[in-house]
Amino acid sequence: MSVVSRLPCDEASVRGGGPAADCTAARKRWVLAASILGSSLAFIDGTVVNVALPAIQRALAATAYQAQWVVESYALLLAALLLLGGALSDRLGRRRVFIAGVLLFAAGSAACAFAASVGQLIAARALQGAGAALLVPGSMALISANFPQAERGRAFGLWTGISGVTSALGPLLGGWLVDQFSWRWAFAVNLPVAAAVVAIAWWRVPESPPPAATTRLDIGGAALATLALGGAAFAFTEAPTRGWTAPEVLGALLLAVAALPAFVAVERRHPAPMVPLGLLRNRTFAGANALTLLLYAGLGGGLFFLPLNLVQVQGYSATAAGAALLPFILILFVLSRWAGGLVERHGARGPLVVGPLIAAGGFALLALPGRAADYWSGFLPGVAVLGLGMAITIAPLTTTVMNAVDAQAAGVASGVNNAVSRVAGLLAVAVFGWVMGLVFGPALQQGLRDAALAPALVEAAWAQRDRWGALRLDGLDAPAAQAVQAAVQQAFVAGYRWIMSASAVLAMLGALVAASTLARHQPAAAR
Repeated sequence: MSVVSRLPCDEASVRGGGPAADCTAARKRWVLAASILGSSLAFIDGTVVNVALPAIQRALAATAYQAQWVVESYALLLAALLLLGGALSDRLGRRRVFIAGVLLFAAGSAACAFAASVGQLIAARALQGAGAALLVPGSMALISANFPQAERGRAFGLWTGISGVTSALGPLLGGWLVDQFSWRWAFAVNLPVAAAVVAIAWWRVPESPPPAATTRLDIGGAALATLALGGAAFAFTEAPTRGWTAPEVLGALLLAVAALPAFVAVERRHPAPMVPLGLLRNRTFAGANALTLLLYAGLGGGLFFLPLNLVQVQGYSATAAGAALLPFILILFVLSRWAGGLVERHGARGPLVVGPLIAAGGFALLALPGRAADYWSGFLPGVAVLGLGMAITIAPLTTTVMNAVDAQAAGVASGVNNAVSRVAGLLAVAVFGWVMGLVFGPALQQGLRDAALAPALVEAAWAQRDRWGALRLDGLDAPAAQAVQAAVQQAFVAGYRWIMSASAVLAMLGALVAASTLARHQPAAAR
């Protein structure tokens, strides 16, 4: 969903894992290769799709809200099933579940590449998300199962470095494939990588034996989480076109409202819940997760709309739009090691207040460019400042979550935080899409009136308002085409500025949460 290659607590399986199996040095290299290549599938997919989305919308004649579902269907299944995927990995064997996730992800990628309609693409993306829910925790569980604790830090450092590089190259590769061939190749490129991962894992990675005693899986919690998140996402995504009083929208909203307390009730009774509610009574843990929710909502929602602006308003190619995000990822990559030491030198509270405030400044800068903005003066400052803010935040946030609980709960706690960051992006894209619809329509009407166009032309443009920046009318003379294009672009920029401003406010609220809930220094007992 976002261009962040590393979410908070991605190393949950490494630091929270149990004893490693007896694994030779050669086997460890194969394990690391499988883990890196497997996780790169999900990382690259998350960065490529946003860049390819304008081409997908144009090729499949999709509305903006259908384009949202191309992202949301993947994010929904990944966020709702991520913790269940980790539990399946522990119960059924880490290699077995990891391979199943890669195969499911590859099947979804193939279905995406051959999708004949936007509905088929949305369904295929959901299949990808289900595969990623097995693949993402499984890739790190392989390291946990096969590397002794003394070697896991170095293994994870290599995993982080290479994953950062692949995520940085992902938008460039995806944009180039879209420009040179088709958006379909942005998904088809996953297939040879998936084949290599399955081959390595099958022949070179040992299976980890499941524990002798296991508790039942939290299937009910996973189902209710899916219903709650899916209902909320459907309501906010579909309300702009169907209306809040439409039976489908009201039904989805009521489903989300009913599923949430049911989820809480199930989690309280389950012997091994997806989300142990007792952790939320820990002030530091609750504060860190509230910060995660707010900051990653701004990040996921804001960076969904940035590539749309670059391609549909500024006229960038998909390759150029991918390159525009490169400084953000490179800053994260370069500063990650330095940021990791901030907690030891200054405590967690300072970086987790300063980082989100700097990120808020980045969002505010990104709200400034209008039509025909220069990248170097219009977008690069905001991208760079946002990258700096996130670099300062991510490592201290991870450390805070890990230090907030004892060692036995570290894996579960960090998994919950990872899931929260994904839920934040899922909900933000839906809500921000609703905001865009609220602003875009009136702004488009005003722009069309100001252009003094023929009533028939105004009516034809208004009929396509649910396409946002992809709105195009054929067969117009040059002056009329330019007037319609200007009205569309101005309307999109108006909505985009509201979204970036909302992202800035969310980041500032995250800083406020950190200031009010986190101690200046972590208690020694919690370390």
